[in-house]
Amino acid sequence: MASVTEQPADERQEPVADGGPADPFDRDALPAPPGASRALLRDLTRPYRGRIWLAAILLVVQQAAAQSGPLIVALAIDHAIPALARHDAGPLVAVAVAYIGCAVAGGVLQRVFIRRSAVIGQSVLLELRGRIFRHAQSLGLDFHERYTSGRIIARATSDVEAIRELITEGMQELLNVGLSVLYISGVLVVLDWKLGLVALVTGVPLAFTVRRFRRRSKLVYTRRSAAMASVIVRFSETMNGIRPVQAFRREESNDEEFAALNRVHRTSNGDAILEMGRFTVSSWLIANTSLALVVLWGAYRVASGSLELGVLAAFVLYLRRLYEPIDPLGMFLNSWQSAAASLEKIAGLLAQIPSVPEPAAPRTLPQRASGRPGRAVEFAGVRFAYRTGGEVLPRFDLALPAGQTVAVVGATGAGKSTLAKLLCRFYDPTEGAVTLDGVDLRDLAVPELRRGVVMVTQESFLFSGTVAENIALGDPDATAEDVVAAARAIGAHEFITALPEGYDTDVRKRGGRISAGQRQLVAFARALLADPAVLILDEATSSLDVPGEQAVQRAMRTVLHGRTAVIIAHRLSTVEIADRVLVMDAGRVVEDGSPDRLVLGDGRFAGLHTAWRDSLV
Repeated sequence: MASVTEQPADERQEPVADGGPADPFDRDALPAPPGASRALLRDLTRPYRGRIWLAAILLVVQQAAAQSGPLIVALAIDHAIPALARHDAGPLVAVAVAYIGCAVAGGVLQRVFIRRSAVIGQSVLLELRGRIFRHAQSLGLDFHERYTSGRIIARATSDVEAIRELITEGMQELLNVGLSVLYISGVLVVLDWKLGLVALVTGVPLAFTVRRFRRRSKLVYTRRSAAMASVIVRFSETMNGIRPVQAFRREESNDEEFAALNRVHRTSNGDAILEMGRFTVSSWLIANTSLALVVLWGAYRVASGSLELGVLAAFVLYLRRLYEPIDPLGMFLNSWQSAAASLEKIAGLLAQIPSVPEPAAPRTLPQRASGRPGRAVEFAGVRFAYRTGGEVLPRFDLALPAGQTVAVVGATGAGKSTLAKLLCRFYDPTEGAVTLDGVDLRDLAVPELRRGVVMVTQESFLFSGTVAENIALGDPDATAEDVVAAARAIGAHEFITALPEGYDTDVRKRGGRISAGQRQLVAFARALLADPAVLILDEATSSLDVPGEQAVQRAMRTVLHGRTAVIIAHRLSTVEIADRVLVMDAGRVVEDGSPDRLVLGDGRFAGLHTAWRDSLV
């Protein structure tokens, strides 16, 4: 059968992101404004500021209790034990009670802090995932055509997981390290300022080592985050396209490409481990050298009588505690860099502005006339161009009276699907306006527009769930009786009741449990239930066999009755139900008239119709 085939090449021109990429190792990275990551973090934590301050106070008290141990040991060595030698056990008992009390208090306070911080962290992550999901849904079609779903999944999974590790594990470690450094530094200076200053000076090389590690690991973790996203994208695209993968024997080549991405991910992980190893080795070398210098000088001063033995013992214990977090600090810095890279990518996604924003002062559509569900559509002086190509619609004017069914045909790239997408307001025109009963689509609230204009596509996407649930998407408030009535009107009731569980049958992923024709009938029932004023059928019968096409055409007549309809025609048999035919070429209407009149002429539509009729012989 001859047909007018179209794969809308004009829609496949991928728009270019504004600004340069945020990540030089990820060509699809989204630019984040300066300071966007910090602003996002502040915004997420703002509702929990009171709880955060309370948790911080708990941690300060906990650290004071936990870090009192060496000081109590010094008191025991210098005062309690000499008193015990004089047969006075009171100071030793007091010291023992204080030591046990501080240990118990430190443990209890740490448990309370962990529970409170965990609740705050999970609440922040819950809000962050919700924001990513909601914002991704609000972004326009142009964004989703250039930014793959796999990368959005990576933002909501692996990147959020990196932030979770930082919040639930790393932040406690950072606060513990920071408070212990401040506390121990103060105590060391108070115990003996000369020895304390020496201990603090030896920490300067350690600070430079930490700074160098942060700088180098930032680069490594940016690469690792990009490599992980690439793995997720490849895996997601391969599984979603498993039919063409198997049909065209792409398994081996896909395996090679995935292996290459996996090797890049392995290398980036290895680089992160090497950086961690360098940091740990150099840090412990500095720490042990510093500890040896302090012990040697302190022992000399004890021998000379200028320093008490208990004070030196406290110094050694405190320095050990000061250097113990080196490994956890390295792990935290790992988590910090990974989370920073992930937060920047998420901030870049959330910074994207919807291309079809809600109007500042939305208008409402006039009340539809009784018995006339359609609305008048007009394209007035419309120009449109995709970001990477020339104008698809150089100058387009078209008026569709309410209730008229118009079929649009033309060659690939003629602008047919662009016309439909502008009418659905998936895009806004570069110039001019698309109006519905005289109201500019840009002045309508998006929910009202979506109720008034509905598109049924070739794919007829069904979600996992029951048949009834998929039909009810047209009207979430519809009753079970409304769903059945819509299915009966379309002619889908018979095949639905023949399914194993009838209307409660789970259609599974993408509606794979039922045939393409049955999916299309479900989509038409959904559209009928939505009761739109304008219905757009984008190649709605192109993938169907003859019986399936006939069933869908019967359903189309029911759905289109009295409504304004635009049919993007793939098969000329679909055109027969139209009141009017538009033939498009290079974004312009080159023929316009009823199907019968155009067939009798000698134009393009007549030639297409003749070829289609000859193919039926």
